[in-house]
Amino acid sequence: MSRNLYNSIVVAINGSSSSIHAAMYGIILAKQQKLSLKFVYVVDTATIKRLSLSHFLISEESSMYEKNLQNDGERYIDYALKLAKSKGLKATGEIRRGSVCLEVVNCIKESEADLLLLGGENSESTKTFAWENTHSSVSLTNREIISNSPCSVIVVKEPDIELLYSQLK
Repeated sequence: MSRNLYNSIVVAINGSSSSIHAAMYGIILAKQQKLSLKFVYVVDTATIKRLSLSHFLISEESSMYEKNLQNDGERYIDYALKLAKSKGLKATGEIRRGSVCLEVVNCIKESEADLLLLGGENSESTKTFAWENTHSSVSLTNREIISNSPCSVIVVKEPDIELLYSQLK
């Protein structure tokens, strides 16, 4: 008797369009294969702490920034859950605090997930100097998550994911 390759998926959400595309991909996969699905967003308190210790942020700014990230995370998770619900799929969402890599890996372990989905930027997109500087940490974080993940990882770059998602019944 063979077992399913996947039973449970975790999708890391960070609010980027690529992470929302990963959520859509996860919804499609979970619905087609009857898998459990969880969305996770991490309030990056580790970076906020480093910025505070280096005096780049003062404590009031740190608190406000952390609160804004928390609010953003709640919005992003709610949006992903609504996407799942609109396709008749029950999913869960979680907001964690700490190092993005560590918390995503911990979520995978605690959820006993078999698969992690991450958003991947389209390599054909026009990249400006500003884009590369603002997104280089995201790529670095993804690489760190991939190398530490206890399960298989798919970096979603499906160009037609919105169309595929809209066609899902």
